[in-house]
Amino acid sequence: MAIKGYYGKILDINLTTGEIKNTQIPEEDIKRFIGGRGLGTKILWDKLPNPGVDPLSPENALLFMPGPFSGLPIPSSSRTCVVTKSPRTSAVNPTYDHGSTVSYSNMGGFFGPEIRFAGYDGICVTGKAEKPVYIKIKDDKVEILDATKFWGMGTEEFDNALIDELGDRKFESCYIGPAGENLVPMACVLNTAARAAGRGGTGCVMGSKNLKAIAVKGTKSLEVANHKDYLNLLSQIRKSFKVDNNEALKWWRYGGTANALASSSRNGTQAVKNYSEGTFADIEKIGTEANREKVWKRDFACFSCALACKKSGIAKGSYSVMVHDGPEYETGTMLGSNLLISDLAGLQKLIAVSDDYGIDIISVGNTIGFLMEAYEKGIIDKAYLDGIDLKWGDVAASLEMLHKICKREGIGDKACNGVKFMANEIGQDSHKFAIHIKGHELAAWNVPVNSGYWSICYATSNRGACHMNGGMPQYQNAAALRDSLAACSFASRWYRNENSYAKFLTAITGVEWTDDEIDKAGSRIFTLEKMFNYREGFRKEDDTIPPKFFENKFTFGDHKGAIVDKNIFANDLDNFYKERGWDIKTSRPKDETLMDLDLEFTIS
Repeated sequence: MAIKGYYGKILDINLTTGEIKNTQIPEEDIKRFIGGRGLGTKILWDKLPNPGVDPLSPENALLFMPGPFSGLPIPSSSRTCVVTKSPRTSAVNPTYDHGSTVSYSNMGGFFGPEIRFAGYDGICVTGKAEKPVYIKIKDDKVEILDATKFWGMGTEEFDNALIDELGDRKFESCYIGPAGENLVPMACVLNTAARAAGRGGTGCVMGSKNLKAIAVKGTKSLEVANHKDYLNLLSQIRKSFKVDNNEALKWWRYGGTANALASSSRNGTQAVKNYSEGTFADIEKIGTEANREKVWKRDFACFSCALACKKSGIAKGSYSVMVHDGPEYETGTMLGSNLLISDLAGLQKLIAVSDDYGIDIISVGNTIGFLMEAYEKGIIDKAYLDGIDLKWGDVAASLEMLHKICKREGIGDKACNGVKFMANEIGQDSHKFAIHIKGHELAAWNVPVNSGYWSICYATSNRGACHMNGGMPQYQNAAALRDSLAACSFASRWYRNENSYAKFLTAITGVEWTDDEIDKAGSRIFTLEKMFNYREGFRKEDDTIPPKFFENKFTFGDHKGAIVDKNIFANDLDNFYKERGWDIKTSRPKDETLMDLDLEFTIS
């Protein structure tokens, strides 16, 4: 094809019929949506032209989308976006029984590059197999194989069993655990045991297709348009990642996102006690220094990455557990401070068990926190919780609830649906402390401090509450762009000026990109997602934040008294719509905005 750096094809697999084919990608779609999150959303838009499709039906598409940087030795650019229609979200006033948002979930590791080595720009799975299967891809040879003997395995056991089955460690794979098999809506997709496409129920969709795993091995390489420019850019960017006197790089290697546990607590932006507070008194017990001293033994990295932000080791104490990755900021907060858990070994146990089940730790930690608050308030009792004394800070009780949720046993069969479902189930004004947006639980960054940013960030996220969304259009455009290129957000600070993403993309593709054009591509991708959601019945009333942030004041820490002003939030939201070129009454992007972004096909 004319555009270099791509193969121009998606591997299409229908598990109902067993049909396997290569589908050509229109060049215009590559130019406009780039890859990863953007191209995945465009394919999903085309495959689901009629709104209201059940996300767990064979009709839904599950897309594994690396970007044009993936598979090339560009530092910190190995991401894979898993795109599908979400089983997690719903509108305040639903138009369709199964109306839900787009879901895009981003994971690092080695899986995305291997897709590209095999000769594809992405994988699209539709249909449903009659029995558990896995997909084996070795360059052009693609097989759908029996996975019955693997069904029920946790991710730790399965990861090793699949390697034995394949007889070749050079395969890279992603897979689900028992949570996905049990159709737990908050299940996720994992690779290398701990890297997860964690948000939006991707693992549940994968489980609904009876698909346990995808294993890929490739031997191909991509053609770059301007090889000399590309090599010069690689040389420049690699120099900028050298450790000497590079404090940012040292920061990532030392603690990864766990470094933010202490700083966020100090700044009042941490989720504490189901978001009732922003500061955790015992944060040092589970932070970077505690883990460096007691747990972590190894730093490890994704494909072609200098940051090495992942950590592993062995936790000992109340529990003894192998640590594959953690705590990160999100996992350490949601299963730590949000539940008032400061037992480091207990926290590591909760993280490890969650990963083994294959469940979104953000959503499950949020859900357990919601149940703890309901229990504390006397809205539910121990009998309702199947005898679990679900008190703040109790690791054993949290573990018991985690098992029930992932197995869908007893109370877990309800709780696995998340806090929106549970608030509707138990009533008694529990919606006032149900921390979700569009049915998707909030991440670990609390809102009242710096509410101008976080309120808009969460409220306007196209997949439901998302801390990676950004609180203003330029940040959102940049995030959509990175997810489409396969670039890691942690390394974005190094890709500026002479080392910009635009220069790399130009060198790779042979298509001239400016910074303005690449920002517009990010806006186009974000707006297409919005139009997908609008088609599914989501309106302005869905772009809001939980009532708790308007009603609950912090009572502890330097930011005591923090609360969100409802009028200021409403004004900020209207200003956001105006800046985006969206209608302030409905939230729909205006026709002239859509036309300017080459999204005329969304106008009906």
